[in-house]
Amino acid sequence: MPDFSNPADWLPWAFASLMGLSILVYVVLDGFDLGIGILFPLAEPDEQERMIGSIGPFWDANETWLVLAVGLLLVAFPTAHGIILSTLYLPVFLMLIGLILRGVAFEFRAKVRSRRKALWNRLFFVGSLVTALAQGFMLGLYIMGLVQTPATYLFAALCSVFLAVGYSFIGATWLIHKTVEGLQSKAVKWARHSLWAVIAGIGAVSLATPLVSDRIYDKWFTYPEILWLVPLPFISGVMVVALWWMLQRMPFAGDRWNWLPFATSSAIFAAAYLGLAYSFYPYVVPNRLTIYEAASAPESLMIILVGACFVVPAIIGYSILAYVVFRGKAADLRYD
Repeated sequence: MPDFSNPADWLPWAFASLMGLSILVYVVLDGFDLGIGILFPLAEPDEQERMIGSIGPFWDANETWLVLAVGLLLVAFPTAHGIILSTLYLPVFLMLIGLILRGVAFEFRAKVRSRRKALWNRLFFVGSLVTALAQGFMLGLYIMGLVQTPATYLFAALCSVFLAVGYSFIGATWLIHKTVEGLQSKAVKWARHSLWAVIAGIGAVSLATPLVSDRIYDKWFTYPEILWLVPLPFISGVMVVALWWMLQRMPFAGDRWNWLPFATSSAIFAAAYLGLAYSFYPYVVPNRLTIYEAASAPESLMIILVGACFVVPAIIGYSILAYVVFRGKAADLRYD
């Protein structure tokens, strides 16, 4: 843990924690609307309108967390920003293309003539899928220490598929919460089918991470650290079993507990993310550059922290407000 009496010690830790929180919130929140885009072709036209309605008030705000995370990386850890983004230049480029395509398709599909809506629906799906695959590829290469070999590319490709399926899974659980009747029943089936791929993906990443580095292996499997860490995979396993049990029996009578699959899947994602964060700390570039070596000057970080104290609560506030105002079941999204 950092020495909180020394700004040069606790400021990099604080910004790394804030950046990590931003990435986690982005994965959960933008993950479900990317997942709904990936599931789009499986739904009927009238169901697609309700799927769009379930994310319409939120998707723009969800992407703010990605902007915040990248911005923090740039201003707080500029050296790491240069190394990471230059190594991941192509998948970052593809991710941006996917995000732009998805945003344009989201708006245009609601305004074009009906005979052209199918084209924009397909582009909405393509943009969502490309974004998810690119993010998964970046995650895989990062876990492999940004080393570029055929083996690491293969692992990154597997991660890209697993993350895309994971997003579709969390998107399906969001639809269980936000929809009713036929579409809700379909969402339950989609979640059941994709749950196993999510388990496989988390398992593959969890097994690969300690094997990448002796340092990470020692952090997980030396005494007494292992005693503190054993509950994490155990709790994750319990949540997976509980989620499987719920999905076999949903929707419950009176549509009770419809929010629980989304909350549980978010907690599983958070547990997996915390495991990764623990594995790589204090490195921001795996095994090459720590957060303390990559950090900007303490004077600069202090000024940035003042701004963050205003910006981050504002983002949290309007995000919470959006989810409170638009709570309840989704209806078709219309532009009148």
